[in-house]
Order: sequence, then C-alpha cells, then structure tokens
Amino acid sequence: MATSEHTWGITPPISITLPTPAETHSTHLLLEELRRQNTFETAPETKKRERVLADLQRIANEFVKRVAREKEPQNEVLIRDARGEVFTYGSYCLGVYGPGSDIDTLVTAPRYVTRDDYFQYFPSLLEEMAPQGAITDLTAVEDAFVPIIKFEYWGISIDLIFSRIATLKQFPPQGQLNLTNNEYLRGLDDRELRSLNGTRVTKEILNLVPEQSTFRLALRAIKLWAQRRAIYANIIGFPGGVVWAMMVARVCQLYPKAASATIVSKFFQIMKVWQWPVPVQLKHMDDGPLNVRVWNPRVYKSDSYHLMPVITPAYPQMCATFNITHSTMAIIQRELERGAELTDKIKAGKLAWKDLFVKHTFFTADHKYYLAVIATSTTKEAHKIWSGFVESKVRVLVGDLERVPSVAIARPFNKGYEREHRVKSDQETQEVQNGSLAYLVHDDGEDDANVKKENGVEVKAEAETEFKTESKTEPKPEVKEETKAKPDPEVKTEIKRETNGEVKKEVKAENGESASLDVKSDPENPSVKIEDIPSAPSPGAKVYTTTHYVGLELAEGAKSLDLSFQVNAFKSMCGLWDKFDAKHNYLSIQHVKNTNLPDDVFEPGEVKPMRPARRVAANGNPAAGQKRRNASSEGHPPPAKRQQSSLQTPAAAAG
Repeated sequence: MATSEHTWGITPPISITLPTPAETHSTHLLLEELRRQNTFETAPETKKRERVLADLQRIANEFVKRVAREKEPQNEVLIRDARGEVFTYGSYCLGVYGPGSDIDTLVTAPRYVTRDDYFQYFPSLLEEMAPQGAITDLTAVEDAFVPIIKFEYWGISIDLIFSRIATLKQFPPQGQLNLTNNEYLRGLDDRELRSLNGTRVTKEILNLVPEQSTFRLALRAIKLWAQRRAIYANIIGFPGGVVWAMMVARVCQLYPKAASATIVSKFFQIMKVWQWPVPVQLKHMDDGPLNVRVWNPRVYKSDSYHLMPVITPAYPQMCATFNITHSTMAIIQRELERGAELTDKIKAGKLAWKDLFVKHTFFTADHKYYLAVIATSTTKEAHKIWSGFVESKVRVLVGDLERVPSVAIARPFNKGYEREHRVKSDQETQEVQNGSLAYLVHDDGEDDANVKKENGVEVKAEAETEFKTESKTEPKPEVKEETKAKPDPEVKTEIKRETNGEVKKEVKAENGESASLDVKSDPENPSVKIEDIPSAPSPGAKVYTTTHYVGLELAEGAKSLDLSFQVNAFKSMCGLWDKFDAKHNYLSIQHVKNTNLPDDVFEPGEVKPMRPARRVAANGNPAAGQKRRNASSEGHPPPAKRQQSSLQTPAAAAG
C-alpha cells in the first residue's frame, strides 16, 4: 500500500499513481457521455440560478431588518447593520447540479430572529419583494422534522430552511460567516442544528477530497447511474445525493491522484465488497462544544442496527443512511455488482460509458407483483402535506413486508407518480381513490377519454379504512386471497374510520361505488350509515393522487402470501397522524400485477408486460391442465368467485 505526505480520510491511500493516457482518455469519453446525457445545464440557466440566490439574499436582509425594527425600534445601529446570510447545500453547493435541479438553501439570521419570525414574515416577503409572478407553489411546513418553506422561483424549485446563530447579534460582512465553526452551534435547538447541518456537511465534503474537479465529475456519473437505476431517494430508503457524495469522496481519498474515470471504476470495485456495517467515514470523529448525541454503535444500541452506515463528517456526526432496509440494501448491492461488471468491460473497451447509464427495468421486467400505495386528497394544498407524509412512511411498510417469510425482497420505487383527476360525482371520486385512472387529467389540461378502465390499477376485492388498502383479485397462482362471493363483480368490503374513532363497514363495487350512495341507511346492513357517505364534490372537481409502487420478490417455494396484517398496521399508523383529515385525505393500498400497471409508468419505447397467450388444444379448447381464468382488468371484471388466488390483503381478514 502506497503512502503520501498527506493522508486524506482515516486511512492511508491505496494508490497515488498518476493517471495513464488511457485513463485520461476514458475520463474525456466519460465527460462527453455526461454531456450527451444532459447532466450539465447551460450558462444562461446557471446565471438564472445566481440571480435567484441574489434575490433571496436581498429578501433575507430585509427580513432581518424588519424583525430588528419590531423588536428594538430604538436601536438604530442594530437596524442599520441588520442582515442575514443565505447559504446553499446539496447538489448546488457541491457543484453537481443539472437542468431541473432544485436549490437547497439555508437562511441564517442573528440571535434575536426566531423560527416563528421566519414563518411569520418570510413567505409574505417573498411574494412582496420578488418580481410579479416569480413565486409559485409556495408552501410553508413549520412542523416538519426540518422546518421548511418550499416554492418555485422563476421555475426553479427552492427548499428554504432557517437557523439563527445564537452567538451573534450582528453578522460579519458578507461571505465571512464560516458555518463550519463549531462555536456557532451553541444555543441552538435540535431543529436549528439539523438546519445548519446540511451546509456544514456539504462544505466539509468539499474540504475533504483531494481534487474537487475530479470528485465532481465522478459524482455526476455516480448520481446519474443511481438515478437511472432507481436507487436514489433517501426518503424511500435508498441513499440520497449527499450519501452518494460521501461514498464517492471516500474513494477519492483512497486514490487521491486518480482521474475521474478511474474513481468511477474503483467506486464499484470497492463498494461492492465493503464490509458493512463498517462505516464509511471521511474523517475521525470530532469532539464538539455540545452535549449532544453523535453516532456511536458502542454506546447507542440503535446505531448498531444501521445496515450500511455512512457517517456525516460535520459535528455532530450522524448516520445519513438510517433509512436503508434489508431490501433496499440487497438492491443496492446488486446494482454495485452490475456496475463493477460494466466498468470492467468499459475499461477493456468492450462497452461504452453509455451502457453504465441504461435505465432500470423496475416496471418492465423486474417484478410480477406490486403493491400500489395511493395517497389521495381533495385539494392541492392538503395533498402536498398528506402525500409528503405518506411518502416518508413507505419505508416503514417496506420494513414490515420484508419480514414476511414469503417475501424475499420488497423493493420500493424511488419516486411517486403524481396524478390529477376530474370527477363529477361521489362515485367517480371513490373510483379514483381506489386506483382508477378513468378520469385522469393530462398535462395539457384535457380529461382522459381513452384511459377508462384500461390502465390496470382498477379496484378489486379488499378491506380498507377511510385511509384504505386494497388488492387486485385477478387469479394468480403464486399469491392467495380468500374473498367471499358478492352480488356484484369484484365487490369489496371497506372499513371506514370516522374522525370520532368509530370503525364502520361499507360494501363497494369494483368501480368504488358505495352500495348506499342513495343516501339512505341500508336495512340489510345497518352498519352502513348516512353519515359514512362522503359528500359528493361539485361537478368538475379535481382529485389529487400520488402513487408509490413496491415491487415484490417472493421467497423461493412461496405458494401464498398474506399481507393483511402489515397493510392494516400501515393504514392504522397513517390514520393516527395528527394532521390526517378524513374530509380531505384518503389512503389505499392495492395489489397490481405487472400486466395491469398503468401506462404512464412506461416511457416511450418501453414494452409493457403482456399476459402470455393461452395455449389452445387441437380441438380449440384450452390446453389440458390449464385453468380457465377471467380477465379482471381492462374494464371487464369477472363474476364473483367462492375463492380467488390473489394477494391477500384485508379482504380476507374483514370478510
């Protein structure tokens, strides 16, 4: 092992060999491919970002001045010198942003400015001081884990967080506030510490790599690879951008003289054999001025449960990968092994860099069965909050599913599909809530006239709460569900949870229509009450949905699958959220077979899985031994059965 006069990271480098001409040429080819892949934005777009940040700095200064005038109106010096400072973090700060990237932004202010002041003044100041029409989709989430204001400024998505610097009453001149100074952490609460952490971590990463330009190009390649392979999303249970950055930075430390193409190749070679749970660390643990918890599996038992720990370099050090589950870890390791094989062939000249960035096959080939987690709201504002909460909990459902013996892997897709629907009745609203795309509104604002009962997310037999779960009941040999025969095709039982905590049952047909939509109590089913029936929206009302898909890999030899307990537990957890509003929010989970996936999850040129053609005997009848099946999708439901082989969700438990 080679050594150098300077050790980057916690161990000496593996090699300090300078790039060969072949490695330099490979890096040039990599750069050209990344440009072809549109990972770099144009100079005018970058200038636009700089103007946006300059505007935010101007607004931050005025914000601090206004608070100073209100709190100390007689202190002219304080008011005169009052100013805030805007920092960035994430991809923009790292220098690896591209077209459409958001800007993660932090507003800091002196100690007399509070978080309450921030949420009271800053949203209105944005609209007041920005050019007319520049601010859109403004949403303030004050009680988030990291309180945040989200908006778009000239079409650029901005995530704006806040922290005061409790040790300063006046800021130094612009550009002289160094947030990596641990003394600035004194006097802050947990939310303020988390807000500062993003910028502090990003700055530390850049300070801990030997050559920033090499690091940036390699990171662009790894980010694009992770996005294309659908393993990029911290909230879902995969590494996020900062985690991939720290992993690439560690490889840069081990090969401080290497070219970017070499770093990419070594990244896969090293990470595929990393001895987890040995952590990825860029520096030794720091001692700091605070009595706060830092990551330490010897002291904190919960830290020892982290599967792939990647530790942030800024004090207080934390594990940035606590969200990773056994399933997502298995998928990451598969992709690292695939990447290692591909980069070996690229190095040998057998493949080109473009082959590394081939898109995933999550919907086209990887799974036969999926769960669709559908969050629905009746207003756009309510949906931003509700869908965000559900998204943050999908990894909890995945963790529960992967503990089922029949499930080998429960793989969540790394993004949700947002859809808008136009409905004219309560019946249509319920169809949308249960997965129908019959009333989809396209981006051009036109209603969908051709999708009706054709996109494969149709509602099937299930039991559900007001924040429901449902299951496709198309016959399938691998997974099993017992459902009672109903008078209508694919009739379903629901359990509705009212705001007072009562739970009521209601019968729903395949299109989601309630058996008691005539607004009368059902004499044959007294549990169905008038007050259970949601009021019909006005004609042409919009309904908003976000759907997250979880691909299921069954364990070898699995013949049946009962997920009713896990699904009901997830529904209950979401329904107990203090911001859940039964009037506006709804959650359903249903089983979808690959042949019934909606068309909009496939990109042009991708082939949607099709049902295998039925084998026909010479006499024209189905081949011997082949069971006759009823097509339960494409708008033609089968008649009710005594028992169907399907994914068992609460229908069996509630029936």
